[in-house]
Amino acid sequence: MNIKAKEILINMLSKKSTDDFINQSSESELKKTLNIFDLLILGISAVVGTGIFTIIGSAIVGSQAGTGAGTAVIISMLIAALASLFSALAYSEIAAMIPVAGSAYTFTYVTMGEFMAWMVGWILMLEYAIGNITVATAWTGYLVQLLKGFKHILPDFIINFPLWLRNDFRSIYAMCDKYGWDVHDKMPFINLPFGKELPVAVNIPAVFIVLVLTILLIKGVKESTRLAGIMVFVNLSIIISFVAVGAKYVAPDNWIPFAPNGFEGILAGTFIIFFAYIGFDAISTAAEETKNPQRDLPWAIIGTLVLCTLLYISVALVLTGIIPMSDIDTQAPLAHAMRAIGKNWYAGAISVGALCALTSVLLVYQLGTTRILFAIARDNFLPKNIMKIHKTFKTPHIITWLSAVIVILGSLFMDLNISAELCNYGTFASFVIICIEVLILRKTEPKRYRPFKVPFCPLFPILGILLCSCFMIYKGLSGGASSLYFLIWVIMGLAIYILYGYKNKRNSD
Repeated sequence: MNIKAKEILINMLSKKSTDDFINQSSESELKKTLNIFDLLILGISAVVGTGIFTIIGSAIVGSQAGTGAGTAVIISMLIAALASLFSALAYSEIAAMIPVAGSAYTFTYVTMGEFMAWMVGWILMLEYAIGNITVATAWTGYLVQLLKGFKHILPDFIINFPLWLRNDFRSIYAMCDKYGWDVHDKMPFINLPFGKELPVAVNIPAVFIVLVLTILLIKGVKESTRLAGIMVFVNLSIIISFVAVGAKYVAPDNWIPFAPNGFEGILAGTFIIFFAYIGFDAISTAAEETKNPQRDLPWAIIGTLVLCTLLYISVALVLTGIIPMSDIDTQAPLAHAMRAIGKNWYAGAISVGALCALTSVLLVYQLGTTRILFAIARDNFLPKNIMKIHKTFKTPHIITWLSAVIVILGSLFMDLNISAELCNYGTFASFVIICIEVLILRKTEPKRYRPFKVPFCPLFPILGILLCSCFMIYKGLSGGASSLYFLIWVIMGLAIYILYGYKNKRNSD
């Protein structure tokens, strides 16, 4: 190996010490305002949202015929929760040990070095930015459901504005298949190389809500969590009342067959529903803005996971008990179920709750995206001027606007199911890496103070690695566009590091 190649390899493997990160965070201009209640609000806001109000329908029915979990989606949820629990414990240990912004990106820099840190940060960007696009698309769907309840008041062009102006790819393709229409007549396409086409759908409602939340996040994190707290209260009230009201209409015959597509359907449901569990990761991205991160982060992460799993299982049992699997609507399953039993007024209330829930999810994902970008820019992998702090609000306003633009552009092209699956790849990858990092830090820094420790280590981290890796391999072998998109995203990250990040890091240090 020549001297230049050896130097490059050494730089790529160079690590940043835990103490450097902690000292750097102590000098941060970010305002420390969050307590354990705020962190729980952030976690619940992210987890109890898209999963319950949208993704749960796809997990039960399946993204394609004959692939859904049916009532056995509760098994899918338990498997997803178990895999998440091992990773949540790992996040709790490291986040309490290294309470700085950046989540798994920062932890990877300490354990695996510069190159892997950049790649993990790039994957986290996929997880949060694409997750935000998914939620924005779902938000539009529920807004349309709510507006339909006011069809006697609102003008017809508002109730029935074109599908391609609200990013409803699924409805467009379904209508074209049903009536024999040419899809090119119903929405615009961009011609790509090799004869490929990219559909374009301008999601006007999503653009609006992203802009509103961006302005709110620039104003301050504490103000944002207050709004999220109000939305979580409304959200939980709607969900609990759905379970209470719907339980009276449960017909046990609807639970049979319990697993119509066998274990394969359960696994498919697990992969889809896993999208809901990335919320607790968002908690660790706010570490630098937490008053007592060593104490509060672990409890908030684990508390979020346990509470939300119980809610998911309760909703799934009631939903699959109210109506047969074949009648479940994948776009707005809870609202549709209430209409099916004659509770039209309650369907409207669910749409309001769903909008509140999805708004809070958008808020948390947007926060996570900006804080990860902030950490990456601080380490000179991106232009440092984008991490400028607002003089009045003490928030990274340029990065916040940048992340908003990414979400808005992505919402033009991304289908709900594909973006959810793509986001899951980022989630599984970050969960695997965080479990590996616990094992590394136990060896490299055994004497460092750990306010929280993963029990039964190394067993639990190894189980987390195996479960999440198996899910990624399973989905990759089953095919689909999402696995190809994930590979493209990883290659893009590698190219950016080679062409810009590595050089900029050397020039800026």
